[in-house]
Amino acid sequence: MPGAVGAASGRSASGRSASGARGQAAGPGSTEVPEALTPLADYLGSALRRLQPLPPLDLDLTQAYGTVLAEDVPAPHGSPSFDCAAIDGYAVRVDDPGRAERPLRLSVIGDLTAASWRPVRLTPGTCFSVAAGAPLPGGADTVVPAEWTDQGMAAVEIDRLPVRGHGVRRAGEEIVAGTVLARAGSTVTPFQVAAFAATGITHVAVRPAPRVVVAATGDELVDAGRVSQPGQVVDVSSHALTAAASEAGGYAYRVGICDDDPEGLRGLVEDQTLRADLIVTTGGTGTGPGDMVRRVLARRDGPRAGSVSFTELAVHPCGMLGFGTVGVEEVPIICLPGDPGAAMIGFELLARPAIQVLVGAEPVFRPSVRGHLLAAVQSPAGLREFRPALVAERRGGGYTVQPLAGGPYSLSGLTGCNGLLVLGERVASAPVGSNVDVLMLDRRR
Repeated sequence: MPGAVGAASGRSASGRSASGARGQAAGPGSTEVPEALTPLADYLGSALRRLQPLPPLDLDLTQAYGTVLAEDVPAPHGSPSFDCAAIDGYAVRVDDPGRAERPLRLSVIGDLTAASWRPVRLTPGTCFSVAAGAPLPGGADTVVPAEWTDQGMAAVEIDRLPVRGHGVRRAGEEIVAGTVLARAGSTVTPFQVAAFAATGITHVAVRPAPRVVVAATGDELVDAGRVSQPGQVVDVSSHALTAAASEAGGYAYRVGICDDDPEGLRGLVEDQTLRADLIVTTGGTGTGPGDMVRRVLARRDGPRAGSVSFTELAVHPCGMLGFGTVGVEEVPIICLPGDPGAAMIGFELLARPAIQVLVGAEPVFRPSVRGHLLAAVQSPAGLREFRPALVAERRGGGYTVQPLAGGPYSLSGLTGCNGLLVLGERVASAPVGSNVDVLMLDRRR
């Protein structure tokens, strides 16, 4: 897979899929993957192939910024659409008969601004005073900068004459009609909006932002703003995942906390299939008696239940993910662990790429870089580990990678990171100075 999957997937340095089995404990120092575990690359490939981009919609240019294009955008017209002055000055013809005189003296027969529209033409020994953006008079081929003249009004003396074409923008010089201004899958930038407007485009076909519903599950959860007590856990994950879904390009909505009640969970999922393009849950993915999400959604007892598979991955943390569809509308659903750190890692691995597929963005995965490790790290044998890290550019090129304290389960580490250090299944330890892969996170802050 392209992009960051080369670092994030379950591929070893040799390019082969990591295999092995979780059911058999790896011996001391072993780097084999337990057989029951699924390599991440295989899992992502099979899951994301089940998704399709959302149907496109026609959007006004003023609302296009930040959206993802559903199709290529060719320029219907060139820019500029007529020959015009690029600078303030005097529009002249370089081979005017009076050019041998020094200084060259020409009669100023009119003033042209960007609002001028009547066609005019030079005659020998004359020029026009022009403002930047004004149509070029017929017969003119050069604009002399005002500072190269005495800036006369009725007549002007030109101290030096530039080369032919100076100060002139020819029709289609910047953008030729038919030029592809932006490709399908790219995110519209302010500069592209300018190019669209300049070439006569008022609407573009884009993919709508996926409606992402985020729900937390668990009897132990309480809303943020309260101090947790024994038997209570503050709902952190759903708030973080809602923010992450928005950052990924989704229109995210947090529905709150759902207790470990089978009927309540079924009702919530069924209700949200009517308004969501993707449902993300957190909690209940394990095999314990209270893990209701897995017990309810893994059942296959009709169209309401849908088909959700829970897969053990050769990944640390977030070794268990649920993925499938629910409801008669077959809305995609992703089930993440309840631990905030593991949930956020799982979001980066599966949910964020899923949103990128739905929105039709390219590339689907975050970019990755190779960096110089500043501190030695240990990694679980046979698992592909993701841990927060601080990445910095080195003077002279390249990157340094500083693992952050606490590992992936530390909220303080995740809060301060701008990348995820990736340690492959065959890496039990990485010494200082090693070259390691890092998934680069959003760095707008």
